[in-house]
Amino acid sequence: MRLRRCNGKSVLGGSVLLAAVAIAIGVSAQEVTNFSALVDEASRSKGVFAERHRRLLEERYDLSDRPVPGVTMSRGKPVQGGVRVKLPEGVTWEDLAALKPNQIRERNLWPAGFYPLPHPHHEVGGMVFPKQQIEELRRQTGRDLTRFDLDFDLPDHFLPEFPPPMYLTTRPDLGDVSRGQLVTLNNYYELFHEILNPKQLEGLRLLVTPFPQQQFNATLDRRSLEPHAGVACFDCHANGHTNAATHTVGDIRPNAHRRRIDTPSLRGVNVQRLFGSQRALKTVEDFTEFEQRAAYFDGDPVAAQRKGVNILERGSQVHFMAEFQAILDFPPAPKLNVFGRLDPELATPQELRGEALFFGKARCSVCHPAPYYTDNSMHDLKVERFYQPRMINGRMASADGPIKTFPLRGIKDSPPYLHDGRLLTLEDTVEFFNLVLELKLSPDEKADLVAFLRCL
Repeated sequence: MRLRRCNGKSVLGGSVLLAAVAIAIGVSAQEVTNFSALVDEASRSKGVFAERHRRLLEERYDLSDRPVPGVTMSRGKPVQGGVRVKLPEGVTWEDLAALKPNQIRERNLWPAGFYPLPHPHHEVGGMVFPKQQIEELRRQTGRDLTRFDLDFDLPDHFLPEFPPPMYLTTRPDLGDVSRGQLVTLNNYYELFHEILNPKQLEGLRLLVTPFPQQQFNATLDRRSLEPHAGVACFDCHANGHTNAATHTVGDIRPNAHRRRIDTPSLRGVNVQRLFGSQRALKTVEDFTEFEQRAAYFDGDPVAAQRKGVNILERGSQVHFMAEFQAILDFPPAPKLNVFGRLDPELATPQELRGEALFFGKARCSVCHPAPYYTDNSMHDLKVERFYQPRMINGRMASADGPIKTFPLRGIKDSPPYLHDGRLLTLEDTVEFFNLVLELKLSPDEKADLVAFLRCL
């Protein structure tokens, strides 16, 4: 099959996207003549990009399974502990903290794990799901979210527990209303028809209904072997929380500057006033409607129309979906009082010291005030002060700009951390902010701060 010219661009069978994908996976557009050829070429290149990304992760992090004794997430999954970011040879965390940002940049000492984390195949991008989510959806619904061109990258022990519990502001007496199940189109009605009103129930139905998406649809430039019904909102936001599924943001170009997304939890959206890590959408209704065009189709309305965009009706469907999201609650935090502060009779001395640091020397509360530990604003950490821009596996590490302040309530249930998931543990997170904010915390102070964060 020959290439033809269209508006000055080489296309194959009228599909600019198919040609672009061919280039992204390292083959020429002439080689991709049909879907079978695309599958063959992407499958052959899969191992090359997987190995490139594996080396990056191992150079950056200690990926071993080392849980903290006696510390678990809400349903009992062990919480990983310790600093996992590897230091440059010959320096300590104390050495770095004693340097100014420009000195760290000039001496090239910024830890590799503190650079932006690329997508597992950044040039191609798209939604990628953890194995646990794929297997459970296949078991329950027969849908398969496996991609033939790449797999999810982070080990399971660094991910949120699966399936996560679901808590409702309207029925706190019930605890986990998911009853330990992954909520899908197959079981949502049985689980919820007696505890939701009809609008909320319809909103939940829409949140677990799959709709066509860039990588999972019925066209020939999809990333599933079989034609696909698509992706549901709760395929990433499992049970209204997160399973750490990843993607690249749809609102930044060129592709090298697009950030990896660590799926944020939907718990507590009722107290939030900004939605989207950088877009600052003002209502959950806006976020719900525009995710169908941004996250689902990389902000490309032409691709969306071709692949089967689901245009939600604002007056009813969007409203119903938002109404259900607005009753998703944070997990219980038994050591916190009604003001979101530690109860001195329940907290340990170390946790109380950590709280004092959080609201004092560590300056965490400037952006994360109680009771929900968010200021509903955006802040630019200007991390680029610490390093020269560089290309990392197809991702240009440069200035991130302002990012939304996410709530810290229930934070131990939501690894990995930061907007792109570059920090695997809370210890990594404390070390990161100790450098970025130039706090000069001692090792004991860092441990105390982590102990407090685990109470939230």
